[in-house]
Amino acid sequence: MTNRRQLLTGMGSAALSMSVFQRAVAQQSVDGTEFGLEATDTGDQSGKFQMAVDAAAALQQPLYLAAGTYQISNIAVSRPITIRGAPGATLRMGAGDAILVLRDCSDVVLEGLTFDGIDALGRDGALLSITNAQRITVQNCTFLRAAGTGIKAHNMQGRIENCALSDIADTAIHANDSAGIDILGNIIARCGNGGIRVWRSQSGPDGARLSGNRISDIDWVGGGNGQNGNGINVFRADNVGISDNHIVNCAFSAIRLNATKNTRVIGNHCQDSGEVSIFSEFGFSGSIISDNLIDGGAAGISMTNFNDGGRLAVCQGNIVRNLLERSPNNPDTVPYGIGVEADAAVTGNVIEGVPGTGIAVGWGPYLRDVLVNDNMVRECTIGIAVSVAPGAGHARISDNVVSGSGEHAIIAAQWDAIVSQDLPADASQFPNVAIQGNSVI
Repeated sequence: MTNRRQLLTGMGSAALSMSVFQRAVAQQSVDGTEFGLEATDTGDQSGKFQMAVDAAAALQQPLYLAAGTYQISNIAVSRPITIRGAPGATLRMGAGDAILVLRDCSDVVLEGLTFDGIDALGRDGALLSITNAQRITVQNCTFLRAAGTGIKAHNMQGRIENCALSDIADTAIHANDSAGIDILGNIIARCGNGGIRVWRSQSGPDGARLSGNRISDIDWVGGGNGQNGNGINVFRADNVGISDNHIVNCAFSAIRLNATKNTRVIGNHCQDSGEVSIFSEFGFSGSIISDNLIDGGAAGISMTNFNDGGRLAVCQGNIVRNLLERSPNNPDTVPYGIGVEADAAVTGNVIEGVPGTGIAVGWGPYLRDVLVNDNMVRECTIGIAVSVAPGAGHARISDNVVSGSGEHAIIAAQWDAIVSQDLPADASQFPNVAIQGNSVI
């Protein structure tokens, strides 16, 4: 441990007094007020705050902040430290591009703090910036009114847990090139472009785990056709688990996977998405989408883009119901319960109330080795549609129950054109489809 002479010398003219040092040692914590931090001070206190952080790290003791507001920016954290706030301890953004900056560090705990951006950040800024950091814990903190990102983490390993993030202009939590990050039990609301993003610069193992989060009211002020407006967005990050999240009112998808491998989407509640509720797209492989509940939205579950290499999925045990007649945000989206194209099994799902197709199997020639069995499809305009366009591969449609279809139960299609209104009766005409044991009511 740094000795007293070294510590006092390092503090400069505003040094920590010997009595303060002795009290810190005796109390096993550093009190921010000992460095002149005042909750009622409306001026910038970055210098005092940085001194308190450095002293606490040197003493290997927690830094304690009393209730109140501290205007600071760009506070550097590069050594192990715990910063803990009393209820109401608020770090308000000063004239910088972040409030706290964790870089090249480990074993940092932030607990019970409120980060308030008061709309002072630029678009690339973040209330909390974390880079090249291991064993980081951010828990029971609040992030408010960021004009950029709430938490921006690059190459972080650790946990973001039980935090509240709201009124964030861009994205609440953006994790890039993670080294094993858990994002658990957070409440996220009113974000301009994204709730949680797990991205990588290049495709590769990531291992993020996203569970138990509540996400609502995600807009798409940045525009585009899917890169914005998502509750959870995983891009080029492999081996990610997404489970038991409650996601409501996203402009595009509740959960959107782009170019991912071995992603598990299990047990999520997705309501009122403006486009496809759960979307596995573009060059993905190995998606498991199971036991999710989708209510409302423009479309249910998509596992498509075989033309871009999207393949290999299991879609099992989901409920999709009450879809819209059209997307409010993407005119190219037509309503369907489940869409699938290549090397996939669709089994044991219940689909009800789709003003379009319940299960869409393939699109034009983009169909290969799809199994659709033991699903319940009710009250859809068309129950099941299978592509028989030239070049389409094999599909097996078996033991499904199709009930109350508005127009047709099981059809064959070439692109948008229906070439058989009763595929079971005409099955001999379409050798790429094996169809048996379905019940049409």
